[in-house]
Amino acid sequence: MSGRPQSPKIEVATVAPLLSVRHGTSAVEFYKQAFGASEVFRIESDDGAVVARLSVGGSEFWLADESPEHANFSPESLGGGSVRMILMVDNPDGIFERAVTAGATVVYKVANQPYGWRVGRVVDPFGHHWEIAKPLCGELKKPGGSGPNLPASPPPSPVSRQTND
Repeated sequence: MSGRPQSPKIEVATVAPLLSVRHGTSAVEFYKQAFGASEVFRIESDDGAVVARLSVGGSEFWLADESPEHANFSPESLGGGSVRMILMVDNPDGIFERAVTAGATVVYKVANQPYGWRVGRVVDPFGHHWEIAKPLCGELKKPGGSGPNLPASPPPSPVSRQTND
């Protein structure tokens, strides 16, 4: 034995993002219109604050009204976010247009990228960035389904970085 404690093995796990937003009820409706989301779970407090679990094509994410008292802030409060959501779909062009029609703002249009993905990026009305993509080398497979062996997600899109050197 090495003397180091053994980490418990994780047998089954799911990681699902929780998006903090202002106006949770409106956010739920936006995601339904933009991405065809369905509500899996929802609670609403007496003051109208929402916590909801949504599903898009079998992939789930959560959203909740921001609560500064619990250190949960929306991108609107922070002046931006620190993550991007990557939505992998068979038809990125159609879903991209659907999101824009529902109120998302175009960051860049869907196009083939030299790293083998077709991807475009929008920012939703609540400040969250979504890259809508598909690999160019095959079809997407549903979790647990059969299909080609594809990368789990596209590489990050190029961004310009400022340094304080």
